[in-house]
Amino acid sequence: MLVGYARTSTADQEAGLAAQERDLAAAGAGRVFSEQVSATATQRPKLTEALEFVREGDSLMVTKPDRLARSVADLLALIESLTKRGAGLRVLSMGGAELDTNTPTGKLTLTMLGAVAEFERALMLERQREGIAAAKAAGKYQGRVPTVQKQTAEMLELRRQGVGPAEIARRLGVARSSVYRVLKGGVAGA
Repeated sequence: MLVGYARTSTADQEAGLAAQERDLAAAGAGRVFSEQVSATATQRPKLTEALEFVREGDSLMVTKPDRLARSVADLLALIESLTKRGAGLRVLSMGGAELDTNTPTGKLTLTMLGAVAEFERALMLERQREGIAAAKAAGKYQGRVPTVQKQTAEMLELRRQGVGPAEIARRLGVARSSVYRVLKGGVAGA
């Protein structure tokens, strides 16, 4: 059986998650596990569920390796776990070709591509840190204004209209605790 796993980092990426689910189903996934959680999150419950669901002879299928693993070490550990169960990993989007770790060439190729992707990400983060440092030194970088701070006036107006904190939070898409913090007057960093 082909078991699909789809993941996006945030809820803002609904279209990306739907596209992954569509591609996995089109490629023959009999069951697809989906979640919206950062790859760096300590818990990815749907990935855990998918890995527990996979049986001998099955293949876990993802659209891209970055949907599955945080690093090359993580990717290799997942492949090893699947191999011990008699299962494989299939990646749909590898430069237009599909990759299957049930073959030695597929396993080698995926390991090398994972290493390159990890290296590329490290370089990007280094450039980002350098850019932020330069902007701070020039006095041009102050970070983003917290979302809740931008909505303070709206929160206070809704409260004046008699709207409760839970409803304010729901309407504005913020945490209830942030609404309470604003209403108590402790807006900074809310």
